[in-house]
Amino acid sequence: MGTSKRAPLVAPSLLGADFLRLGEEVEMVNESAAGWLHLDVMDGVFVPNLSFGLPVVEHVKRVARKPLDVHLMIARGECYVEAFRAAGADVLTVHAEAVTHLHRVVEKIKETGALAGVALNPGTPLVVLEEVLPLLDVVLLMSVNPGFGGQRFIESSVDKVARLRQMIDGRGCKALIEVDGGVTVETGRRLVAAGAEVLVAGSFVFRSPAPSRSINELKECNAWKQ
Repeated sequence: MGTSKRAPLVAPSLLGADFLRLGEEVEMVNESAAGWLHLDVMDGVFVPNLSFGLPVVEHVKRVARKPLDVHLMIARGECYVEAFRAAGADVLTVHAEAVTHLHRVVEKIKETGALAGVALNPGTPLVVLEEVLPLLDVVLLMSVNPGFGGQRFIESSVDKVARLRQMIDGRGCKALIEVDGGVTVETGRRLVAAGAEVLVAGSFVFRSPAPSRSINELKECNAWKQ
């Protein structure tokens, strides 16, 4: 397998940030080579954890100069599309497992003007995307089971990315492949080689002694050869 010609877009996940220094952490991302700022919204129902909601998104939007990539890890996400768009979401992703009418929700997101994404848990097959794939701007593959940062990368995610790449290219669709969970330089290189275009990284970036350098290292994942 050869190298990807295009550098991946890096989306640091705010879940890994120091919330006592949130403004400084966002400013670091502003000044970095990151493409998006990823925000994981968790409700303690769809996933076994709570994170943050609309007020945090609204405040981050005031200072962020990168597009906000809002990942709704919540039940009944269709009820909150307009609210999160109004709060500042530029990319809005719902979980296929958490909504009843996926096609309707995707159309609803697109009507707000946000980029529309659908996320899949590690155990969810790609086939659930077949009917909505032509509408999507982003497909987010979870490479850990959602709910907590710092988890171990699920190795089968690389093959899943490769199969999704074939699915998207074969159908002539435009959706970007985004991967979230256990992303480091080592796993990022393999994911990009398989076809990933957006790398979400929380712990790897925000717990690094040099976060901006870690973002640069992820940007260079396409320069690695197998």
